Amino acid sequence: MESNNLYSKIISLENLILAWKKARKGKTKKLYVAEFENRLFVNLMLLHQELKSETYKPGPLETFVLRDPKTRRISKSDFRDRIVHHALVNIIEPVFDKSFISDSCANRKGKGTLYALKRFGNFQRRVTKNFTREAFCLKADIKHYFREIDKGILMEIICKKIGDEQAISLILKIVENNARRERERERCERT
Repeated sequence: MESNNLYSKIISLENLILAWKKARKGKTKKLYVAEFENRLFVNLMLLHQELKSETYKPGPLETFVLRDPKTRRISKSDFRDRIVHHALVNIIEPVFDKSFISDSCANRKGKGTLYALKRFGNFQRRVTKNFTREAFCLKADIKHYFREIDKGILMEIICKKIGDEQAISLILKIVENNARRERERERCERT
């Protein structure tokens, strides 16, 4: 186990304030952000107390359809739950980040689209011997990727890295909330 005693860091007021700032970034004009911030201190303290007493429960996910260009169903968490997600990631990201390959770019500090394009260019030049040979690239998308992830295997991987039972319990609440929503969505699609 790499990391013990993470929970107190996750639920600290300092971390919750940082998480709130990250969750609101680019969304300051949204009504749900304004409503949360209308009683910011009370809401953050309530969230802190729920996490501290381990009575926190994620709210239901909101599902909507996004067309860009293909049609996808997206489920999003309530704003206060997104604060918890950010608080969790703030603390556990360093534990996992060092085990990722350098070419994994999505949602990683110092990575992103520009980094990925530069890496692709390097590989492209190498494989084509400076564009003197033909090469092919496969672009793929896995249908329902997040829905199909085996939650048991996911939790096994997480538990190998994190030894803090309270942190594991919080992660499990989030994962189970998402899995429950997926089961509900599948039932609706069948009817």
